[in-house]
Amino acid sequence: MNRKSLLILIFFSVVCQWSFARTNDSYDFVVSKKGDGDFTTVQAAINAVPDFRKQTTTIYIENGVYKEKLVLPASKNNVTFIGESADSTIITYDDYASKKNRFGEEMGTTGSSGFYIFGNDFTAKNITFRNTAGPVGQAVAVRILGDRVFFENCRFLGFQDTLYPYGENSRQYYKNCYIEGTVDFIFGWSTAVFDHCHIFCKSPGYVTAASTMKDTPFGFVFLHCDISGSAPAHSVYLGRPWRPYAKTAFIECKLSDVIKPEGWFNWNKKEAEKTVTYVEYKNTGAGATPDKRVSWSHQLTAKERQKYTLENIFRGWTPGQPFKEKHR
Repeated sequence: MNRKSLLILIFFSVVCQWSFARTNDSYDFVVSKKGDGDFTTVQAAINAVPDFRKQTTTIYIENGVYKEKLVLPASKNNVTFIGESADSTIITYDDYASKKNRFGEEMGTTGSSGFYIFGNDFTAKNITFRNTAGPVGQAVAVRILGDRVFFENCRFLGFQDTLYPYGENSRQYYKNCYIEGTVDFIFGWSTAVFDHCHIFCKSPGYVTAASTMKDTPFGFVFLHCDISGSAPAHSVYLGRPWRPYAKTAFIECKLSDVIKPEGWFNWNKKEAEKTVTYVEYKNTGAGATPDKRVSWSHQLTAKERQKYTLENIFRGWTPGQPFKEKHR
């Protein structure tokens, strides 16, 4: 190698190191499987976040498969995960409800979760969250209790009970996400908006099983989503009521032929037909058959559709912007 080539190589090496340092400066912690970050596990990075910190702690997670059963405690607020890429930054676990713990007891649905989010103001971008237990019953990838939780360009992979928006008072926003499953694979009490998401139905079943509280104005709201899958035609319901006041809306979505013409199932709870709020508005595709829907669902009018805005649904929270507490 001549002197000129050597100088060019040194120059580019310095530039690359400087560029990485500048990029690294924008994150508080870096998680790397290769060992060249601050931590090699995601949980170690979570543990390092100061309790009750008021500023955002940003954790950059490099590509890799991180098999960890994660807990974000309630004392760890304002935490942001940034993955290197949605397809290759993978947080995974494989517990399931009927699996026995060390005492010989079944874990249960909640116990099967791969990631428990208790902290408020959590954000995740460009990450895959998955449960690889397979078709063995309930097996949760992520369970969310914290409030003001925002997922963007993330993937949630599993079979039954993939995604568990759990908290009764939790507000959650999913933007440009991919969610797959079989039975009740989006279920729980929370108010959650799915905006321009791809919902993939892997086999006959139910997309949602909301358990919205009676006085909670909104449950699950799907805006401009694509509902498709590998399930046979006319084999998937949009939802069934886990609790009697379940609220679910599909608005301006594209529904493929996997969706049953009747759309909704009462879970053999005739009384729930009087209390659920199952609504649709201007859906398109082979699965959008308003004239064949069950009589106890509702097609919104243009005026009724106007209340389904992020401002109304989230009641003072704007996803992607810092939330300012009104009290200490």
